[in-house]
Amino acid sequence: MQKKIIALFLSLLIVCAVNAQGRLMPYKWSYEAKKITANMYELHFVVEVNSPWHTYSQFTPDGGPIPTHFTFTKNPLYSLDGKVKEDGKLLKKHEAVFGVDVKYFNGKVDFVQLVKLKGSAKTNFSGEVEFMVCNDQECLPPATEKFSIPLN
Repeated sequence: MQKKIIALFLSLLIVCAVNAQGRLMPYKWSYEAKKITANMYELHFVVEVNSPWHTYSQFTPDGGPIPTHFTFTKNPLYSLDGKVKEDGKLLKKHEAVFGVDVKYFNGKVDFVQLVKLKGSAKTNFSGEVEFMVCNDQECLPPATEKFSIPLN
């Protein structure tokens, strides 16, 4: 009898874990550095959001959902060149639940930051991105992902 209870418990635990993974992670981040000159890199922070979910622009107004926000670790070996740009199909609509016009992306978004190395040393570009994903029914709690991208 005890073996049956343990087997049932383990089966339920596996089913819950599989269900939670599919439901709570409707997005995937990837990171890449593209060398464009001897000391200039284009950093790509790409998020792919599964339909019907979407993620928000960096420029969503106050009072709305959490906008995508990048925080970069300071490093004396490089400097930022400009601000993070967004490359994706930007949509805008009024969301009554927030009471503001929100800017968001469906599918794939490529956030791009230019970085200039100050020397020829190899280093990593690191930091974190805070973001939020929603669909027409619900929003997941804001999430933070850490990243480290080699520059060499």
